Amino acid sequence: MIEFRNVTKSYDAGRPAVDDLTLAIERGRITVFVGPSGCGKTTSLRMINRMVEPTSGQILLDGQDVAQQKAAELRRSMGYVMQSSGLMPHRTVLDNIATVPRLNGVARSAARARAKELLDVVGLASELGSRYPGQLSGGQQQRVGVARALAADPPVLLMDEPFSAVDPVVRAELQAELIRLQNDLAKTIVFVTHDIDEATILGDKVAVLAVGGRLAQYAAPEEILRAPVDDFVAGFVGRDRGFRHLSFLDGDHVTIHPIETIETSQLADPTVSVRSPWTLLVDPEGRPHGWIPAATRASITSQAEAVPGGSLYTRGGSLRSALDAALSSPSGLGVTIDDDGRAVGVVRPAEVFDLIEAGRLDRGRDHFNTAV
Repeated sequence: MIEFRNVTKSYDAGRPAVDDLTLAIERGRITVFVGPSGCGKTTSLRMINRMVEPTSGQILLDGQDVAQQKAAELRRSMGYVMQSSGLMPHRTVLDNIATVPRLNGVARSAARARAKELLDVVGLASELGSRYPGQLSGGQQQRVGVARALAADPPVLLMDEPFSAVDPVVRAELQAELIRLQNDLAKTIVFVTHDIDEATILGDKVAVLAVGGRLAQYAAPEEILRAPVDDFVAGFVGRDRGFRHLSFLDGDHVTIHPIETIETSQLADPTVSVRSPWTLLVDPEGRPHGWIPAATRASITSQAEAVPGGSLYTRGGSLRSALDAALSSPSGLGVTIDDDGRAVGVVRPAEVFDLIEAGRLDRGRDHFNTAV
């Protein structure tokens, strides 16, 4: 779909910003460019739509050299999302989203109708369409930016650190939203980030770039975490790459144990006692809201007094999320929820560790058998 052939970009005859980059980006997948500041990841992205022109080499889009296409038309054929959302402050949300269809000659009514559809696609309420960017939160602005990039239904979506300016909670929500959208739309997405965790969460393939624009490794996230090709990649991925690698091991075999629960409405009733050392506090729908230690049950009469519960493990998720839930919980028990957020039990760290060890031994045997 997109191919870099020996692409170099130099400024003022200095050290290359991108140095002899050769790689192929697969159609319908998310490819992430990741690396430290000054590694050329944004420059590489911008050469795809000719916002930056290469010094040498070729970039092909569906087999055609992008240098042979008109820059303005090329850019309008691709979606582009940047860090600051880049929304026009004097236009409403709907008119911001409708920008590219209008530039492509689509009637205003049809462009606004498409914009209204996209509000729902990116998880925004329809009433936000009449607001201005300054009236939205940072996360909402970024969703509008994604909607604008999708408005002309482009096959290619370029995303330059789009989630780096929002807080970690919103960032996780936006990452999940992008994965959901990609499952539905199957765009060819090139995504730039400096965050290796974001790269491994989002990327089908990850290109790790070193300072000076050298491509250090291009592979699936699991391979980069498991087998970095050199010291630079190993150092960039970090010492805890083994923990990150657990994201690619499913938790289908993690045992989920029952747990005693108490509803928020029962806290003020002194006749309702607890038997377990730790009892899970849930609302009437069964969603977890913290822990009640048996030793202090008599003094806890409101939800605000419960002990915060740590992270949650969604049943069937990765071993990383199961272990994180167990280790972050004050009770030492990882709260497990279903897809609707209702508590279904708990996981125990020792049992998760046993599965991790079993998986390690299995991978070792597979590697030995392959080598033989």
